[in-house]
Amino acid sequence: MSADQLLIFFAGIVGGALRVGAPFLFVSLGECITEKSGRINLGLEGVLVLSAMSAFGASYLSGSAWIGVLAAAATGALLATLHGVLCSLPRVNDIATGIALMLLGMGLAFYLGKPLIQPQAPQLPAIALGNWSDSAAVRSALQVNALVPIGVALAVALWWAFANTRAGLLVRMAGDSANATRALGYSVSAIRIAATAAGGMVAGLGGASLTLFYPGSWNEGISSGQGLIAVALVIFARWSPVRCVWTSLLFGGAGAIGPALQSIGISWGYHLFNIVPYLLTLLILVITCRPGTTVSGSPGELSSAR
Repeated sequence: MSADQLLIFFAGIVGGALRVGAPFLFVSLGECITEKSGRINLGLEGVLVLSAMSAFGASYLSGSAWIGVLAAAATGALLATLHGVLCSLPRVNDIATGIALMLLGMGLAFYLGKPLIQPQAPQLPAIALGNWSDSAAVRSALQVNALVPIGVALAVALWWAFANTRAGLLVRMAGDSANATRALGYSVSAIRIAATAAGGMVAGLGGASLTLFYPGSWNEGISSGQGLIAVALVIFARWSPVRCVWTSLLFGGAGAIGPALQSIGISWGYHLFNIVPYLLTLLILVITCRPGTTVSGSPGELSSAR
């Protein structure tokens, strides 16, 4: 492998980590908010797919990619709010409701998105990180989604808010001890519904990243399970918004290995590298989810019998 090929390969990994990792970042941040309040939302796969369809449709109809982003956030918030309200009812299980909402979101997206498979919608602007290079391949590889800096800033803001604001402390308290929250006169259900809605809104931005930047189109297989992978990613990040940034880049880089190899002419085993993110997910779950153990940083209500 020549020096130029090596540079193109590493540029492909870095650029791919930022492109492929963007949906992981937003969905993991959304799930982090939800789980900090003591609730699990396995329906984020449905949120991601329906938000992706909404973003593409709104961008196509309005002619503005940023209106598509707003539509994705609103769609994610609405579907997640439905999850939060249903889970607040007596004898309703978070896991079963999440799976039902995932199927609902995906079904709605596939049905309503049929007319959007062929058209092209306005795309989000790219941030060029490769202008320092004379190589067209490097410059192309380092085109970054304009939502990525917003996601990083949001992760830092959430990290600060959980530690320093009243709203953040209430979310953490509801996630650690529902009884203590009630004893202080706060509604656990209201806090969890609000946190779930906020998490869905953030996750919806991941859907916008899919259809309005990379791959930049709408089709029924666009998510590839990224919403479900994000649940394992939050566990790996120990429920820290800042760590979600690094774990998202790790998963994004893993998903970019195949395309990076293809960019330098190595096509053997290309499809095998596409399974790396799923192998990482399985490895994380095997290592962290052992019977009788509690993962460090886990909200207390998630580890208790409910």
